[in-house]
Amino acid sequence: MPKSKSKSKPASKKILKHLEKRGVKFEVVPHRKVFTAYDLAQTAGAKLDEIAKTLLVKVELPQMKKKGQYYVVVMPASYSLDMKKLKKELKAKKAELAPEKVMKRLGLEPGAVSPFGSVRDLGVIMDKSLVKAKQTIVGAESFTESLRMKVKDLIAIEAPIVVSIGKKNTLKLQKKVRARRASTARSAKRAAAAPSKRRKPAKKAALKKPAKRKAAPKRKPAKKSVKKAAPKRKAAVRKAPTKRKPAIKAHKRK
Repeated sequence: MPKSKSKSKPASKKILKHLEKRGVKFEVVPHRKVFTAYDLAQTAGAKLDEIAKTLLVKVELPQMKKKGQYYVVVMPASYSLDMKKLKKELKAKKAELAPEKVMKRLGLEPGAVSPFGSVRDLGVIMDKSLVKAKQTIVGAESFTESLRMKVKDLIAIEAPIVVSIGKKNTLKLQKKVRARRASTARSAKRAAAAPSKRRKPAKKAALKKPAKRKAAPKRKPAKKSVKKAAPKRKAAVRKAPTKRKPAIKAHKRK
């Protein structure tokens, strides 16, 4: 069905008052915005057999003077409506899904029909397969809230025509959803069996401090080799040349 452009609204107060007045126990199930029974099963983590699919149909019966009468058809989400069976069971001349303009005229939105037909002066037809379920999740004229209640209570307040008009479909929930549902069920059983205990926060693993590196020993500065200055040479004292004695001239003999 096409998505509604209207704002999300909670479960109808008219329906809640209707159930409270009859003394019916129910539980409000909030969920993300959904438009089909299949999406509701995925979101709520429930089996398709536990979700009630609700449709509005127009049925023309032989004894009716009017052109037709509108009924709310209720069945498990794991079933599809078989119009031929519906016509045969009710001995109707004609049976068809109600158009959107009729739903709007009745104050209903496509995808948000509830099984509480008596609230809007509508008859209710229920498939036999739903009677076998102990409890079911039904629509409450809201895309974000549904109601969980017992099937026998729904039958008691609506007095539906119970007939076999459904055909088992091949829809299956995704594996992730089934695993989550099973995990949720196990967790709920454990919580119910064991007293609630607060878990102590896990101790954080002590962080290992990095090993300190030993400082390298300081090296002593290398001694500078001091070059000894060469001893000063004494200036050579030059001795004055010795005066030679004048040679004795030889006297010539006369």
